[in-house]
Amino acid sequence: MKKKLMSVLLAGTMVATLAACGTTGTTSTTTSDTAAQPEAQTETQTETQTETDTTATTEAAPAATETAEAGAVRLLNGKPEINDQMQALAAKYNEETGNTLVVETIGGDTNASDELKKMYQADNMPDIFVIEANQAANWDGMLADLAGEEWTNKTGFELTDASMGTIGFPYTVEATALGYNADILAAAGVDPASLTSPDAWKAACETLDSKKDELGFTAVFGWCAEPTNLGWSSGTHVFGQYLDAGLKADDTTYIDLLNDGGKIDEARMKNFAEFIGMMNQYSDPALLIDGTYDNQVAGFKEGKYVFITQGNWCVTSPSDVSFECGFAPYAFEDGINTIIAGPPSYWVAYKDGNVDGAKAFFNWCAGDSAQNILVNDAGLVSPFDDCQYEAVNPFYKSMKSYIDAGNYSGWHTMLKKDGLQNQTCNVFADYAKGKLDADGFVSTMAQVISSYYAQ
Repeated sequence: MKKKLMSVLLAGTMVATLAACGTTGTTSTTTSDTAAQPEAQTETQTETQTETDTTATTEAAPAATETAEAGAVRLLNGKPEINDQMQALAAKYNEETGNTLVVETIGGDTNASDELKKMYQADNMPDIFVIEANQAANWDGMLADLAGEEWTNKTGFELTDASMGTIGFPYTVEATALGYNADILAAAGVDPASLTSPDAWKAACETLDSKKDELGFTAVFGWCAEPTNLGWSSGTHVFGQYLDAGLKADDTTYIDLLNDGGKIDEARMKNFAEFIGMMNQYSDPALLIDGTYDNQVAGFKEGKYVFITQGNWCVTSPSDVSFECGFAPYAFEDGINTIIAGPPSYWVAYKDGNVDGAKAFFNWCAGDSAQNILVNDAGLVSPFDDCQYEAVNPFYKSMKSYIDAGNYSGWHTMLKKDGLQNQTCNVFADYAKGKLDADGFVSTMAQVISSYYAQ
């Protein structure tokens, strides 16, 4: 579990940081006992909320000193589903150290990359923010080197860069595959361990679909190809299965091909297309075309869908569900038996911000108190070797079984060209709407990718 999945030497371009799910808006909380004095507002963002010990609500993204006193550390959180736990983390940090951490949360329907651009242009950068694995090039010269800090001795998951050094603090290990409701599978007589081939998947889908009324669920798949708000899911996470499913964590065959001018393996893409076509066929039509992340996750939690196209972030607490959760692979070719696992993103420290404060927080965050909150309350999987807590996340048992067996692939989808997901997600949407067949999906995907890389 603690084996190093990757230490990336980066020279590529940035991909858009699309937070993994939630509601739109920015929430910030300061843990200081004394409220700060507000100063001039900066770039605006729709539905921005500020919750502090002295509550205030504005129409603008929080300015650097609107909610933070001098010396405070501002952290931009891209995981709205754990906002409450992050606020508790900030409170605990203040209690134990006397230091102030201000957590500002961006919702899942908000492009965090765009928000960071606004904050940079407004001279309103947070001290800590999130980047994906290949975003370092976009921040070249603007990120602090964290080498030599105490926390780096506790993990093999730190992110390194050839020119900037150790830049990424791994706050969690995440996995994505096809999450499942084990209770429904058991009731239908479907063994998830058998789902390692297209034929096994087709047989399982037929069996499950025939028992919808008997078992009381709506659809086999909770899969949403709506591109405007969930393009990050289809264009990054689902597309990532084409790149990595069935490969070892360090196998870069298909991402290397992709980054060589936008090339694809058409035979593999055709197999992938047929699998996606099966998902389209057995999905809830209302969710497939016009759904939202909230609809998708709520439907899975309520037992409406047997499978969901998300990761362990979508269900973080045992109280969220009344059934056992697990992961099954996107087995679009015979023998595929892996999930994608590793740190999909990292916290970094802005070089011109409060670097000392950020370093102090990272060292504390790798310790017992913080790991207790992040693992037991937030449902995250710790990347630190000395963490004594087993994740409470309902997907953890299944996730750990894959990782312990070596059946995991890398997050190489994060290494594609900046913005590609904004193009590929529309191909998924057209396929879901019936505008394309499997061959059309392949040819369109090839054309879209090639054209984008040619720009």
